[in-house]
Amino acid sequence: MTKNESAPALKVIPLGGLHEIGKNTCVFEYNDEIVLLDAGLAFPSESMHGVNIVLPDMTYLRENRHKIKGMIVTHGHEDHIGGIAYHLKQFDIPVIYGPRLAMALLEGKLEEAGVSNRTTLKRVAPREMVRIGASFFVEFIRNTHSIADSFTVAIHTPPGVVIHTGDFKIDHTPVDGEFFDLQRLAEYGEKGVLCLISDSTNSEVPGFTPSERSVFPNLDRFISQAKGRVLLTTFASSVHRINMVLELAQKHGRMVSVVGRSMLNVIAQARNLGYIKCSDNLFQPLQSIHQLPDEKVLILTTGSQGEPLSAMTRISNGEHRQVRIRAGDTVIFSANPIPGNTIAVVNTIDKLMMQGANVVYGRDKGIHVSGHGCQEDQKLMIALTRPKFFLPVHGEHRMLIQHSKTAQSMGIPAENMVIIDNGDVVEVSEDSIKVAGKVPSGIELVDNSGVLKANVLKERQQLAEDGVVTIAAAMDWEGKLTAKPEVHLRGVVTTMERDRLQTLVRETLEGILSDRWSEFARVLDDEPLEVDWAGVQTQLESALQRLLRREFQSRPLLVFLLQAPEEPPTKLAGRRRRRSTAKVAS
Repeated sequence: MTKNESAPALKVIPLGGLHEIGKNTCVFEYNDEIVLLDAGLAFPSESMHGVNIVLPDMTYLRENRHKIKGMIVTHGHEDHIGGIAYHLKQFDIPVIYGPRLAMALLEGKLEEAGVSNRTTLKRVAPREMVRIGASFFVEFIRNTHSIADSFTVAIHTPPGVVIHTGDFKIDHTPVDGEFFDLQRLAEYGEKGVLCLISDSTNSEVPGFTPSERSVFPNLDRFISQAKGRVLLTTFASSVHRINMVLELAQKHGRMVSVVGRSMLNVIAQARNLGYIKCSDNLFQPLQSIHQLPDEKVLILTTGSQGEPLSAMTRISNGEHRQVRIRAGDTVIFSANPIPGNTIAVVNTIDKLMMQGANVVYGRDKGIHVSGHGCQEDQKLMIALTRPKFFLPVHGEHRMLIQHSKTAQSMGIPAENMVIIDNGDVVEVSEDSIKVAGKVPSGIELVDNSGVLKANVLKERQQLAEDGVVTIAAAMDWEGKLTAKPEVHLRGVVTTMERDRLQTLVRETLEGILSDRWSEFARVLDDEPLEVDWAGVQTQLESALQRLLRREFQSRPLLVFLLQAPEEPPTKLAGRRRRRSTAKVAS
């Protein structure tokens, strides 16, 4: 047997980030050791009523928690670190390595969730190499992205070096002066890269992604032209963008007030670490800024994606306690809507305009650029690393397909790459790459109370779509109704009169009880000895659901309350007491 045949393969198992945007989570497994790379979240769709965040299904990691040796964090965006605090409530992670800003943001999240004792956070510098377990050595390589302090990683494993790009674009004029370490990537390419795992988000867009610095002159123009207050919203984690906005505020003599907890937190951490440089006297509390002339005010807020509870959404709805839109305000949306958020964003813009604001938004204004590389950035990444195998990740299916075509145009054979989905187990050896199985995948939904069961969300969707019908009925020991059933409708569309519905419900219940009572009651001397009340409830509920579907032509949620008698008939109760006494005497 040859060495290649006997050596185990490296397993790469994405649990999130495939065929979707968000909740990026990947497992690297060799022998009995697991290293995690990122653990992000996604935001709920409109149909996920009451859900705050969406996480990957972590069943595989819960079942293999004893194998987990550590985690690599590439950068501090929520879709890469937002799930970590939730996962630590289910299993320990011995150590988490990552950039300074990401670790600072993560530290606060873990303390707030009460799980900081379940891991150790270690900050790493560019080109620093760490050992995790016996099989993994990881080097952190500076890249450029829309958040400061972002890394590509080179993972040294027994089969070979795997490079995971993380989120990246190739920005030759980064705002913070931290350049992409292209030289180190080229050195790895020269030595030999077994597999490149690469961000596919902008794989359908030709050309290079513009530099973050390219939005500066456009933001400068709109802020300088504003006659009244400026309200600007962007992603809270866009440290480079926020840094430029603060620079422009100082240039144009505007005091800055920050609104939104996440924005305040990121700015505080980024200033502590030196990624945002500005004087303390640039900032003013919101309650003080109202005393300044409008042309001296810039309000920096969260809510660029129309999130329901965000500051900008509450301002547009007139629900914010301290900020009201006035005629002459300029509102700048320095972000493009994430897929799925477009309707929420345009609704927010409409409401702001109705209140007299001049709203600056849209791709044509040049006030936002992506943090993800387009086709030419992706080609340069492939050219520098020269991988033997290629695995496109972080994107919807069409993006993965297009990225694979780009890789093929760069000389990587089609048989040396695979298109995968969340949960697929990719085995990479010195000579091959293949999908060799699947682990549980899917989503876990979290609201204020914790992780939701699937049936809870289904009930919420049913409530939203068809309403709820509550029916209460009382029975005696002979299987007869003791009163008219009570029927209440909420959110149900029907032309049926209440009395008619009550009659149908009573007839349905009486029909089932008359036909099937003998199935549930064990009778002695014409009196019920035992009744399977759970079985009665189930049968009656099924019959009522069929009735509602037939009469309403919809599927409202049914809440059926059955009141069973507390005590058996007097004669039967006496017999039971006598039997009990006889048993004790014997």
